[in-house]
Parts: sequence; structure tokens; C-alpha cells
Amino acid sequence: MDLKKHIRHIQDFPKPGILFYDITTLLGDAKVLSGALDMLSEPFVGKGIDSVIGIESRGFIFGSAVADRIGAGFIPIRKPGKLPAESIKETYELEYGQDSLEIHKDAVVSGQKVLILDDVLATGGTALAAVNLVNKLGGDLHGVAFLIELLFLDGRKKLQGQNVYSIVQYE
Repeated sequence: MDLKKHIRHIQDFPKPGILFYDITTLLGDAKVLSGALDMLSEPFVGKGIDSVIGIESRGFIFGSAVADRIGAGFIPIRKPGKLPAESIKETYELEYGQDSLEIHKDAVVSGQKVLILDDVLATGGTALAAVNLVNKLGGDLHGVAFLIELLFLDGRKKLQGQNVYSIVQYE
């Protein structure tokens, strides 16, 4: 299944000079969505993963569905101030400033086998922050998976040493 046919490109969004890869067209087609979830899940079936960690917000869409398909639980990583219980924070650099992510302090226990999942790997900053949060909690990270990887932004370089998996790549 060629998923690229189902991803809309929007020029100059969210600001001039940016080409946005809109997955709402993929999400709206049941057959295509199911195929994408199959492709995201397949490498991790039977690997003993305890939990899939989804990064806010589109990582929630794919992460919870993949968790269900591989028989794992789901853990959200959110923007600051969105989690109700005690959490830990990781701040990371953006090209125009900083941002942060948080996870509940008790979401991952030492040795727990986890998979991080998000929609897009771009520069790698968000994914690296999620990896750092898992490491701080002592999780056993088995992979970092993405629907889309923007190869021209070289985000994979920030994730050296990790099992990085993506199903659609743009050069």
C-alpha cells in the first residue's frame, strides 16, 4: 500500500516556507488507516513490549492503536501542565526556542519494555526528549517508530543507538 498517495501536502503551513504533510486524509480512510497501523505494528508483534508511549498529540492516535494490536498498554507523553499526577520534564531545543515534554513519574518502571511512537520524525528533538524521559525512568527502550520520516531534516542522527523505524520517507 502506497501511503504517500493518502498524505496531503500543504504549502506554507503553519508558516511561509514550510511544506506540511497532512495525515488527516490518511486517517479518514478506514482501509488506509488500518494498513498503516498494520505496518507500524508488525515489527513489534511478539517482542514482549509492555507499553507503547505516544507523544502528544498525533502520537496518541497511532500509539494507542498500535498498543492494542501488539497487546501492550499505552502511556502518554504530554506538553507541560497536562498530566494530573507527579511528572518529570525534559526540555529540548527548537529552531526558534525551547519546548518541553512530561511523563508521569510512575508511568514506566525500571526494566519495562517500551516502544515510543509518533507521527513524524523531523529534526529529532521531540523524539530525543521522549527517549531521555524513558531513560530517566529506567525503561528498556525497544524502538522509536514513526509513520513519516523527513530524511532531509536528518532527525535520525539525534537518535543514534536507537532502533528507529518509519514506514513513509520523504527525501
